[in-house]
Amino acid sequence: MRAKHLVVMLKEPRPGRVKTRLGRDIGMTTAAWWFRHQTAKLLRRLEYPRWTLWVAVSPDHAGHQSRIWPAHLPRLGQGTGNLGDRMARLFRSLPPGPMCIIGGDIPEIEPHHIADAFGMLGSRDAVFGPAPDGGYWLVGLKRSRAVPTTLFNDVRWSTRHALADSEASLGTLRIGHVATLRDVDTVADLKP
Repeated sequence: MRAKHLVVMLKEPRPGRVKTRLGRDIGMTTAAWWFRHQTAKLLRRLEYPRWTLWVAVSPDHAGHQSRIWPAHLPRLGQGTGNLGDRMARLFRSLPPGPMCIIGGDIPEIEPHHIADAFGMLGSRDAVFGPAPDGGYWLVGLKRSRAVPTTLFNDVRWSTRHALADSEASLGTLRIGHVATLRDVDTVADLKP
């Protein structure tokens, strides 16, 4: 059985560089503080023996040098380009095996959500965890064959079309869905 890989994409939590829409509501420093503590809890919660947990950092150099993220977790630079470029690069660069990518701004994620996604990859080529706004909190690929060259082409990021566009970029791959979870973009998203 191939190793499973869970990648958490994270930006350095600096005011004005992370969670800027939330920062417009609560202040950039408070938003960066929220993100730093949210991601610390998330990483602790998702360290699990059933998969390898990776941290994909941005900006690359600062993220590799940062003392904010746990030193024992393997780090990858996200590189340049839009979100799709960076995720596609991660899917193509990690060792073989099923792989899921998430962000750090989904407070409700628990290990069982990740286990469900990897379970879905047993019978599907790709999996998404939808978000209520038309985006998604998780994307995963079985990676039993080459990653499609069209992966994330023409996706309208940060819109209600992001999930549909991402699915369309997968061509004929068999796609499954797991639980719908919300991400935090604005202060309204912080309320239960």
